[in-house]
Amino acid sequence: MDVFEAMETCRAMRYLKPDPVPDDAIRKVVHAATRASNPGNSQGWDFVVLRDAGRKARIGEALRRVMHPIIDGMASEDSGERRNMYAGVKHLLDTFERVPVYVLVCGRVVYPPQSPSKEMVPAALYPASQNLIVAARALGLGTTFTTFHTVVEPVVREELALPDDVLPGVMIAMGWPERPFGRLVRKPLDEVLHWDRW
Repeated sequence: MDVFEAMETCRAMRYLKPDPVPDDAIRKVVHAATRASNPGNSQGWDFVVLRDAGRKARIGEALRRVMHPIIDGMASEDSGERRNMYAGVKHLLDTFERVPVYVLVCGRVVYPPQSPSKEMVPAALYPASQNLIVAARALGLGTTFTTFHTVVEPVVREELALPDDVLPGVMIAMGWPERPFGRLVRKPLDEVLHWDRW
């Protein structure tokens, strides 16, 4: 698939089939993630692939306890187009264990070498995460970025045996989509593009 077509149709997919994702597809998208730009080629990233049903069940249960009241509250206050997004998030929470793969993109504080800074970690993790989801789209896999790990980080750390010096950055749900891909809805380019000055 052409990279521009992949990016134009790389929607957040929160409705995913439980069908397994082959190991070679997982390896391919993680390989693509490691091609991302990063500070000083420090490559301060690691990728934890979560497929284990028991671990997913325990993380999912913890997430639902915390997130259901939050999502229900936000959805009830929003009468606009974000209601569909909230419904999708709730669906993803309710079917957390069914999603075949989660990739937790993690990093260490390694850059710059003379004075490593926590603020530099996202400069590696977010480009890697974007590469991963575009590569997944090219293979026909649906993905969505989540910040689920932030609300139950102790549970995620325990279940995935994360070392203390590893910072979880993005939790990506991945699987074969239940709904069709479609064009993204974004602001017109001329609203956000500035030539030479603001």
